[in-house]
Amino acid sequence: METFNELFHRAVAAMDAGDAAGLKIMLETHPELIKKRLIEGKGYFRDPYLLWFVAENPIRLGRLPVNIVEVTDVILRAIEHEAVESRQVQLDYALLLAASGCVARQCGVQLALLDTLLEAGADAQGALLPALAHRELEAAERLLLRGAALTLTAAVCTRRYGDIERLACLAAPEERQTALTAAAMYSAGDTLALALLLRRGDVALDAYSPAGFHAHATPLHQAVAAGSLEAVRLLVDAGASLAIRDHIYGGTPLGWAEHLQHAEIAALLRGRM
Repeated sequence: METFNELFHRAVAAMDAGDAAGLKIMLETHPELIKKRLIEGKGYFRDPYLLWFVAENPIRLGRLPVNIVEVTDVILRAIEHEAVESRQVQLDYALLLAASGCVARQCGVQLALLDTLLEAGADAQGALLPALAHRELEAAERLLLRGAALTLTAAVCTRRYGDIERLACLAAPEERQTALTAAAMYSAGDTLALALLLRRGDVALDAYSPAGFHAHATPLHQAVAAGSLEAVRLLVDAGASLAIRDHIYGGTPLGWAEHLQHAEIAALLRGRM
């Protein structure tokens, strides 16, 4: 007799193949597939629900079937039919995965997938920050269009300069820190948002970003990673520490610059040490 795990993996295989009809039959015959989690995996994809596989995030195959929206709809209809108690949890996290993953975008189905999940009732706000943290700007713009509130971090990443000062006055300190990291991350070719935040003087230059937005590193590390010489100069001139280390690799900003082979940035940092 087939175990639940074996059945679950067979359902995932049907999803991967775009077999919407076959998946529908499986869910009608085995409704437990949309009620129970697969007890395996780790990190942010530990013990997933079947719905979460529609995003291909984390990357398993590097592709999605062209009819992934139809496949998703089959699962959503089954969840609705069975009145699954975990419905909202499943929807919200599936949206987060789809908004922050690159495969759906690369396959040209990300926005349609987001629309399908949003129309089913997924929370746009909860997916906004992960989309921004992973530079999925098209997804972020769609979430804003579909009801997510504009935050300071979102204004920084989407270069809504007219909103930055207004939102910075309203934002909590943690949000201002996230926005500073975001400004450094998105600074390649444009440092206006970073300059606007630094000019206010109410951000901690050497603070690590809050959880959910690259909390292992400082804004200066992120400016180095972005390859933005001007952003690095702005942060160093403002007093950012050159000796601080990230929490994963133990690297200083100079160490990051050398590893990433950003020669001009490395030269600037050496000259300021």
